[in-house]
Amino acid sequence: MANGGRLAVASAVGLRDDFDGSGLRRLARLSGDANQVRRLLALAVIYDGGARHAAAQVGGVGLQTVRDWVLRFNTSGPDGLLDGKAPGPRPVLGPEHK
Repeated sequence: MANGGRLAVASAVGLRDDFDGSGLRRLARLSGDANQVRRLLALAVIYDGGARHAAAQVGGVGLQTVRDWVLRFNTSGPDGLLDGKAPGPRPVLGPEHK
């Protein structure tokens, strides 16, 4: 181990500062998407000073998933917590065959 026998611990990714816990709870009340609601509520726990493992319990997920949500939220705001639409299967026929 390179740190004199100690394990390296990754630092937590901070949340953007243009939102707060009460704002995320307000957005959760207005959202019609259940997955976005639980993600917003989980991040509200962190904004309110709660631990990441408490946010993971609220969201029903693991710590890595909470970290992924934080990264998505930091990049795209509340819309980043919506489920993306899967692209679906590739068409069998190409444009030249249609």
